[in-house]
Amino acid sequence: MERPQVRVYTDYKSPYAFVANKQLFELEETYGVELEWLPYTLRIPEFMGTVEERTPHFWRKVRYSYMDARRFANAQDLVMKGPRRIYDAFYSSVGMLFAQRHGIFRSYHETVFARFWNHDLELDELSAISGVITSLGGSAAEFEAYVHGPARAEHDRIIDDAEALGVFGVPTMVFNGELFWGGDRIDMLVERIQNPQSAAKALGSRYGK
Repeated sequence: MERPQVRVYTDYKSPYAFVANKQLFELEETYGVELEWLPYTLRIPEFMGTVEERTPHFWRKVRYSYMDARRFANAQDLVMKGPRRIYDAFYSSVGMLFAQRHGIFRSYHETVFARFWNHDLELDELSAISGVITSLGGSAAEFEAYVHGPARAEHDRIIDDAEALGVFGVPTMVFNGELFWGGDRIDMLVERIQNPQSAAKALGSRYGK
């Protein structure tokens, strides 16, 4: 029997993506799901505005979001320190793609998340991401050649394809063309995996069909 396939879009600078990892990997172990991990690198100013434009209402929402994500982190014994600045996660995102092709994805994925949220890794420094890859047995020279070669075009194509599907945030899971945004939708995703026919009924009732 063919394994259910779920595409997961994630970003290392997202607190909610970080705390969703455990449940997502459990999909493989418990339900035999095949996960396809892809980067969706959030462009912070695009959807949050510049720091100068942000209102008091916005900052209340931000403070709550990090507090809320930290509750999930604490339940998993994960360290989550608030980010010190706005990061461009391009290097870490293409590092994910590189790690997948060199058999070190799971270690890379967990290392980057854990170290970033422990204030032990700068996502937007090429040397820092190269260092992670080297520490896991990969080649920094090959990774940097990839970064300076086809990485940008591949990364941007993945983002464009994600947005064509309707992706706007992380973590987003895609199963049989249906999107599930956020770790609090993983239980609904499990329901779909167990009963794929339920999707047509649920989506039909949503649109009054």
